[in-house]
Amino acid sequence: MAYDEEYRRNELARIDRTIREGPYRADWDSLSAWQAPDWYRDAKFGVFTHWGLYTVPEHDNEWYSRNMYIEGTEAFRHHVQTYGPQDRFGYKDFIPLFRGERFDPEEWCGIFKDAGARYYVPVSEHHDGFQMYASALSDYNAAQMGPRRDVIAELHRASEKNGLYACASSHRAEHWWFMSHGKDFASDIREPLKRGDFYWPAMPEADQMDIHSQPEPNTEYLDDWLLRTVEIVDRFHPRLMYFDWWIQHEAFTPYLKRFAAYYYNVSLQQGFVPVIAYKHDSFAYGTALPDIERGQLSDIQAVPWQTDMACALNSWCYTEGNQYRSAEDIVCDMMDIVSKNGNLLLNVGPRADGSIGPEDRAILREIGAFLRDNGEAVYGTRPWRIFGEGPTQVQNGGFTDGVRKEFTPADFRYTRRDGSLYVTALRPSPDGTYLNHTFRKLKDPAFNGLHHDIVRVTRPDGQPVRWERREEGLVLKTAPGGVMPVVFRLELA
Repeated sequence: MAYDEEYRRNELARIDRTIREGPYRADWDSLSAWQAPDWYRDAKFGVFTHWGLYTVPEHDNEWYSRNMYIEGTEAFRHHVQTYGPQDRFGYKDFIPLFRGERFDPEEWCGIFKDAGARYYVPVSEHHDGFQMYASALSDYNAAQMGPRRDVIAELHRASEKNGLYACASSHRAEHWWFMSHGKDFASDIREPLKRGDFYWPAMPEADQMDIHSQPEPNTEYLDDWLLRTVEIVDRFHPRLMYFDWWIQHEAFTPYLKRFAAYYYNVSLQQGFVPVIAYKHDSFAYGTALPDIERGQLSDIQAVPWQTDMACALNSWCYTEGNQYRSAEDIVCDMMDIVSKNGNLLLNVGPRADGSIGPEDRAILREIGAFLRDNGEAVYGTRPWRIFGEGPTQVQNGGFTDGVRKEFTPADFRYTRRDGSLYVTALRPSPDGTYLNHTFRKLKDPAFNGLHHDIVRVTRPDGQPVRWERREEGLVLKTAPGGVMPVVFRLELA
C-alpha cells in the first residue's frame, strides 16, 4: 500500500495548521522557549528496548538488515550459509518468522518497573523500515504482518498501567540508504522501488557523518519521514520522542523544526510538556534534549541531558554472542550521569520470540535492588555545585562504554534533594572506611567545599555510619562488603 497524493497534502496541511495555531513556531527562536519538564528531570532512569524484525536471526547486531547485503562481511557469509542467497531469501523473508509468540507487554513493563525505571522507550521503527505499530502509511508493520499485534500500542498501555511514562523512538531517517547495498549484486532489493515498498528508497550510502552528503533525502522521502513521525505522536502521545542519529543531515533541519513545533503544540493540548532526545547537534542547543550514545560527559551541564547505553556492549538487540556489562558498572555510570544533570536510558534486547533473556533480567534485578535502597539519591535530585571528586577521569563523549572505568572508593559523586546532600562512593571500600575531601572541616574560605555544618550522616539503606569531619577530610565508616556503590546522606544544620 502507498498512501495517495491527496492524503499526503491533507496531512501536511494539518501539521502546518497546528503549527500556525501555536504557541510554538517552526523556528529555533520559538523552540528555544522549551525547557525540560520536571517529570523528566525527576525520573532519572529509563529503559529502552530494541525489538523488531532484525532480532529474528539473533546474529551480528541490529544492523543485520544492512550488513547481510554487504559482500565480504561476516553477516553476509552467515546469511548465505544459514538461509541461502539473498535473491532467494532476502530480509523481507524474515517477516513470517517474526512471530513474537512469547511477547507479554505486561511482563516486560513489570520487569522494568521492578528495575526502578520511571520511563520506557520502545523502538517504534528501526532503520530497516518495519513499523512496530499499526500504520496508515505502510503495510509493513507488526499489526499486519509477523506477530500481527500492535506492539507499541500494547506496550504503551502496559507502561501506563505500571506507572511508567510511555515514550517512543524513531530510527527511520537512516532508511534513506540503509538497504542500498542490496543493489550491488543479485538480491531481492532491485529497482523499480516506489514509496510503500519495504526497501524504498535504498539510495547510495555516503559518508554517514557528512551533513552535506549526496544524494540527500528528497522532498518525497522527507515528507514521508515527517508523516510517519507525526503518526507516532498522534497515535500514542509519547512523553518523550527519541531520535537516533542521521537526522543531523542538513536536509532534515526544516523538517525537525516542523516536527518539534507540532509535537510541542499538540502535547500542550494534551496537558504535558514533552521531550525530544537528539544526537550530534541536530537541534539547536536548548530547543530539545541532548543525548550521548554509549558515553558520558566529563562535567555538569547547564541543561539536562541523557545517556543511552545498553546492557550488552556489542549490540542493541539480542544476539547469541552478546557481551554483557555488570550491573555494578552500570550503576556507577548512572550515579556519575545523574551527578552531572543527566538521565540514564538503559537498553534491553528481547529475544525474537518476545522473551527477555536471563542476562538482561539479572542486570535489571540488581539495579532495581540498588534503587530500592538508595533511590532517594537518584530520583528527584539535582546536581550540587560540583559533580564529585576522585582520581578516575571519565572520558567525554560517545562510544566510550567499551572501556571499563576503574572507579575506586575514593571516587565520589554528589546529588542534592530536599536540603540534604548525597555522597556516593562509586566502589565499596574493602574495610568500609572512606575519606572525602570535598566535605572536610573547613578553615580556608577559598576552598570549593561545604561551608556549612553537617549535623548527621546516615545511609538510605539503613546501614549504620560513624563519621567525623576532620581538616584532612570527612571520614565515613560503615559495614564493608558488596559490589555496588555506597550512598551516604548528609543532613545540614
